[in-house]
Amino acid sequence: MYGKNAWKKYSGNNLNELMQFNEEYKDFISLCKTERECVSYSIKLLEQNGYKDINSFDTLKAGDKVYATNMGKNICAFIIGKEPIENGINVLGAHIDSPRIDIKQNPLYEKNDMALLDTHYYGGIVKYQWVTRPLAIHGVVCKKDGTTVNISIGEADSDPVFCITDLLPHLAADKNSKPGNKVIEGEDLDVTIGHMPLEDTEKNAVRAVVLKLLKEIYNIEEEDFVSSELEIVPEGKARDLGFDRSMIMGYGHDDRVCAYTSLRAILDSEVCDRTICAWLVDKEEIGSVGATGAHSKWFENLLAELINKQTSYNDLKLRHALTNTKMLSSDVSAGVDPLYPQVFEDKNAAHLGCGITFNKYTGSRGKSGCNDASPEYMAQIRQIMDSNEIYYQTAELGKVDVGGGGTIAYILGNYNMNVIDAGIPVLSMHAPCEVVSKVDVYEAYLAYKAFVKEMK
Repeated sequence: MYGKNAWKKYSGNNLNELMQFNEEYKDFISLCKTERECVSYSIKLLEQNGYKDINSFDTLKAGDKVYATNMGKNICAFIIGKEPIENGINVLGAHIDSPRIDIKQNPLYEKNDMALLDTHYYGGIVKYQWVTRPLAIHGVVCKKDGTTVNISIGEADSDPVFCITDLLPHLAADKNSKPGNKVIEGEDLDVTIGHMPLEDTEKNAVRAVVLKLLKEIYNIEEEDFVSSELEIVPEGKARDLGFDRSMIMGYGHDDRVCAYTSLRAILDSEVCDRTICAWLVDKEEIGSVGATGAHSKWFENLLAELINKQTSYNDLKLRHALTNTKMLSSDVSAGVDPLYPQVFEDKNAAHLGCGITFNKYTGSRGKSGCNDASPEYMAQIRQIMDSNEIYYQTAELGKVDVGGGGTIAYILGNYNMNVIDAGIPVLSMHAPCEVVSKVDVYEAYLAYKAFVKEMK
């Protein structure tokens, strides 16, 4: 069903199923605000559904349910198919990192009787959106003795929250004359964390209180910040948006909405002819770099290990497997915002409520940096969507020369595999709270399930 409003499809029982699925998604996005939390949640969900760590298998056969992780920030889930992996697999690839603010390695300081944490933002945030709002701290602190302390402060009703302060408008004439990308500078995104001084301490008395509390509650020393990974994120749960409860407002829809629907599509599938996979990656927001980004060799090495456990391995089988693989780069698209229609070309834009969005290409300025999927592959996908009565649309990221962006699609395209971007329209993308339509979430889940089952 191309380019039509998907809500018309739902009433009665199937509407109840759609709403229940979105309640489960809201739980996921409310609990999983970092990559590590997404991976931990996914492992629990997979193991509840009979999946086992790849290291527990000596050999693999059709129907085996397998998962593997990388550094606590990547996870792959597979159902081994009836055909050899050399024939290719069907992959849903999404990223689980989101724009945020990170704490620096030497962050703690005191100024004007306030304790603050120095920060460095991560990804393409709009900096002024992050000030004067309640924030939480999530992450890990790794100590020299090998222990890891998990941190989540600001989510429970009894927790304190944190904030980045801003200048009152009465004194902000000079500041407000700056362009939007300069009105809040990156070095001004420091987080206020305390104000009470420690008795009998003359210098840095407020900072001393913070260190005392960290020691008492978490057994953390100041030096332990050096080996920490602490992320500043918006506090609070995802919420229904609108009188009709048709949308969800929450942090991290980009791209955890596609990660969750991809994972659920695999969990709710049976053994197929081809091996099927959900691959959740890190670092997309900063270029897919490093050991846990899509540029890493981890997925390639994992595929080699699967081949070795299924049959005798050689490098040619791995090359064949990569080339023969079909993939949906499950990533969100920019939804048309009724307040800013001027940046969209309406008939080639993603509209909330019209189902999953396919981006044949992304990129910018003459398709620079994009993966341009083949029309033959798009025709296969159209056939699967239409035969399963799934609502879908096609889109570009804004008008030509207005902007642009990219995903992990081109990285996997380098293996000569067929890849296309397929995800959910989002309003307020990269903001602390983003907006999606519940019907698009559910249609994407159905589309992903149909793709892994039927793509040849």
